[in-house]
Amino acid sequence: MINKEHDFEQLLEESYGLLQPRRGEIRNAIILQIDEREVIVDLGAKQDGIVPSQDLERLDNEVRSGLKIGAEVPVYVLNPRDQDDNLIVSINMGLQRYDWERARDLLKTEDAVRVVVTGHNKGGVLVRWNRLEGFIPSSHLVSINLSGDRRDSWGDVEGRELIVKVIEVDQDRRRLIFSEREAQKERRAQEKARLLAELKEGDVVRGVVTGLRDFGAFVNLGGADGLIHVSELAWHRVDHPRDVLRVGDDIEVYVLNLDRDSNRIALSRKRLLSDPWEDAALRYHEGQLVEGTVTNVVDFGAFVALDNGLEGLLHLSEMGNGSLKEPHSYVKKGDRLSLRISHLEPEKRRVGFTQRWGTGETPGEETSPNGVDAAPSASEQPSAAGDQPGDSL
Repeated sequence: MINKEHDFEQLLEESYGLLQPRRGEIRNAIILQIDEREVIVDLGAKQDGIVPSQDLERLDNEVRSGLKIGAEVPVYVLNPRDQDDNLIVSINMGLQRYDWERARDLLKTEDAVRVVVTGHNKGGVLVRWNRLEGFIPSSHLVSINLSGDRRDSWGDVEGRELIVKVIEVDQDRRRLIFSEREAQKERRAQEKARLLAELKEGDVVRGVVTGLRDFGAFVNLGGADGLIHVSELAWHRVDHPRDVLRVGDDIEVYVLNLDRDSNRIALSRKRLLSDPWEDAALRYHEGQLVEGTVTNVVDFGAFVALDNGLEGLLHLSEMGNGSLKEPHSYVKKGDRLSLRISHLEPEKRRVGFTQRWGTGETPGEETSPNGVDAAPSASEQPSAAGDQPGDSL
């Protein structure tokens, strides 16, 4: 008899659409009454739902003040029947449904949004987006460092706004994952496209060095990076960009090439430096005493750059007294040397250096790498390095 009555009651409810709400269900409801401590809503069930004050406090001020009798709101069923036989629902969690729908849309459109950092753990940071809690894994953070010697303090991180993209949405598990890295990547691509549209080859612009690699230096031009190839850093040979630049340097660069198909910006630093070969014939002559810095040491000698960028070769046969077997134990990169110009060919952009100018040919007699004998007298003839293989650039 009891079962028949229960079945009849269920059929009656179904016929009037009055099925008892289930925990976790979201329904549209009509606001019937608004009090200081609760809001009463009609869910189309046998009994009205109660929105408790705790839930109302979680609503944004704008949303809370906009609640009106007769308005339709989505509600989330927290408890179909509490200890007092009340139906407890949540407007806040009902509104979250729209945020989950929006999050799924963002996953498809890949649009960027703003989130606020609210917490952190070993894996990354917790964030709030609208009414939802989300997470950014450490591997997807760009502006926050939570590990290493230079990690950010939590006081500097909490409350910070980040630009992110949605990369995972799972409403059933209440899992919402964001990526700052992906948003930054897209923003850089947009900024680079804008720069490519505005820049012209031959322009001179300022930028900040953001990275150094074996092949060159990356320079941020205001939201997008261009590359200075190592061959365009200076007129002399540069073994590695760190020899002439540091990350954070503010420099002027020359726009060398714009490849709009591949979104690449080629820059030059040396084009803004005076070419040392233009007046080399006026500034230098064979036999002149000069000082330079070793830029590279190879098996047959050492390349030396003068302070204005003019670079040539100090051949192994012109080091010391000419009897050295290898140069690496004699000089190293970065050494400052006093030398004489053994031969100069500006038209071929070639110069050779020597440490043997005015020295005798006595075997076993060596000159210090930083030392040079006195200048030859007028009657002495220069002992040029000759056109040996690899003698000059």
